[in-house]
Amino acid sequence: MATGENEQGLRKIMDFTRLLSIAILVIHFYLLCYAAFREWELTTSIVDRILSTFSNMKIFKTILASKVASLLLLAVSLLGVKGKKDEKIEKRTAIVYILTGLILFFISQSMLLMQFSVSIKSGAYIGITSIGYFLILTGGTLLSRLIKLSLQGDIFNKLNETFPQEERLLENEYSINLPAHYNLKGKIRKSWINIINPFRGSLVLGTPGSGKSYFAIRHIITQHIKKGFSIFLYDFKYDDLTIIAYNTLLNNNSQYPVKPKFYVINFEDLSRTHRCNPLDPASMTDITDATEASRTIMLGLNRAWIKKQGDFFVESPINFLTAIIWFLRKYQDGTYCTLPHVIELMQVEYKYLFAVLLREPEIEVLINPFISAWQNEAYDQLEGQVASAKISMARLSSPALYYVLSGNDFTLGLNNPEEPKIICMGNNPQKQQVYGAVLSLYISRMIKLVNQKNKLKCSLIFDEFPTIYFNNIDSLIATARSNKVATTLAVQDYSQLKKDYGREQAEVIMNIVGNIISGQVTGDTAKQLSERFGKIIQERQSVSINSSDTSVSRSTQLDYAIPASKISSLSSGEFVGMVADNPDNKIDLKVFHSEIQNDHEAIRQEEAQYEEIPKIRTIDSDIVQINYLQIKQDIQELLVSELGSVAEDKSTIQDRTNASGGGITKGMRL
Repeated sequence: MATGENEQGLRKIMDFTRLLSIAILVIHFYLLCYAAFREWELTTSIVDRILSTFSNMKIFKTILASKVASLLLLAVSLLGVKGKKDEKIEKRTAIVYILTGLILFFISQSMLLMQFSVSIKSGAYIGITSIGYFLILTGGTLLSRLIKLSLQGDIFNKLNETFPQEERLLENEYSINLPAHYNLKGKIRKSWINIINPFRGSLVLGTPGSGKSYFAIRHIITQHIKKGFSIFLYDFKYDDLTIIAYNTLLNNNSQYPVKPKFYVINFEDLSRTHRCNPLDPASMTDITDATEASRTIMLGLNRAWIKKQGDFFVESPINFLTAIIWFLRKYQDGTYCTLPHVIELMQVEYKYLFAVLLREPEIEVLINPFISAWQNEAYDQLEGQVASAKISMARLSSPALYYVLSGNDFTLGLNNPEEPKIICMGNNPQKQQVYGAVLSLYISRMIKLVNQKNKLKCSLIFDEFPTIYFNNIDSLIATARSNKVATTLAVQDYSQLKKDYGREQAEVIMNIVGNIISGQVTGDTAKQLSERFGKIIQERQSVSINSSDTSVSRSTQLDYAIPASKISSLSSGEFVGMVADNPDNKIDLKVFHSEIQNDHEAIRQEEAQYEEIPKIRTIDSDIVQINYLQIKQDIQELLVSELGSVAEDKSTIQDRTNASGGGITKGMRL
């Protein structure tokens, strides 16, 4: 036991051992250099008689035996020394002392071979040996004062924050499986990130360059196509992901019972885009469909309105647009029910527009406030209600947009068992606000068709999700699971989601998804994820140094498995996250912190063999312009037909509509 008496007794034993070591060395000097001692007049008969008995002992027979015996006793005495610890002492200094001392201690006997007098040779031998002895003693003492605890060996606490992860490959007909490596107490081990239930929603986070697309999104696309999913892909930087989907489908058509068709929507290269009407009258069965489409397009064009839903000057433009859409849906059974026709009809002068809209009883409730303001000459109020809608929608007045939005190459029901589809929609970072609003409308209408029973399994993948507006994404994730709809959202940061969707919607999106894969993120995002991943038991060690002893205490405590600071400093390709499981396939180790392994050379070779997205049609600017003018002409004819049957002569209406429409008829004749 570490009592005072025991420590004092140990100290006496060590002192005696060291004294014995010195005594052996002194006797060795006296016996070996007796002639020199006699010359120095340091001999006496009593000492000679006493030491003569020692001369017959084996340890004094040779120089080496005497030195080794003395050195061994010195080493024993140093083992039990507990000097005052000093954290400034370096191990290298102590070793230098010891090595230098050993060299001097054992080469000193060469002094005896020198051609000098006995007195000089003996003095040099005794001096050098003594210096070596004391250097060894000094080095050993320094070692005893050295703190032997490697507290600073893992300054970032990396090893303490490692934990076991899932090393099994858990695969089913829906799963996404990403091979990875992780660190466990300093050893690199293989693991798998198993998203066995993608229908519970997946969120891929990461700042630009963290590897979201290269390490995660591309595998979700390829693996789901190989497993026969119908796919919707929102490709923000068209055609980075679209070309992956297209070539993967070319090589895996056999995975589908019915061969899927590949469709592309983009507004930049009209020769490589299909045409699709998001307001297809066949899919709009109720005025609530028009309301939903109206809200999506208006909030997509005016992101600031997302946080102001319910305000008078936000809801009024939405109701106005709803009335226009539903009127065109009912007029001639939806012949002109397209977004370009909606945009053109909105620009008509109020007195003609209201006269036409009143022909449809179902929208009277929606347009009465506008008509009332117009009749009471409250023009400022009317402009506040309507002008924001007209101005916003006017931004979409583009021949290219009109061309794509007015066609019917395909419908948005991508998971129809009889006609499965892979639909890719591309955006352009330079025009994301305008294109994003239109794509939001496509997505909103598509979700209504996809989220139904008895459909094929499908995967909805949104790259850079905040660049589009999709209302009720939380409802999709919550309800589409039973309909085998897997949703994947790629987001750079939680703050980006809050900016574009508002705090409440962003929190719901973050909290409702079951699978999270996150690269480097910072701030609140990192803190939220760290708390979500939970805590693990970690060891703690502390040292207390005093004048006589050093005490070490070790303890364990719960701390974050993946701290926010670590998430903020992840390398490209390094991901943290959590996966969800199934009732019939439990996963105990859901949390991961690993580096996803891509075969870079295989991917490079695969990309070198990619085929370009095929040309769909040959088109020139004249065709696009004719389509643009035709839509304007359609609205003119609608006004002439309706207003002529209401109140006025057709020729008069023709003149007025020509004036308000900027000479459309004349333009068409030219």
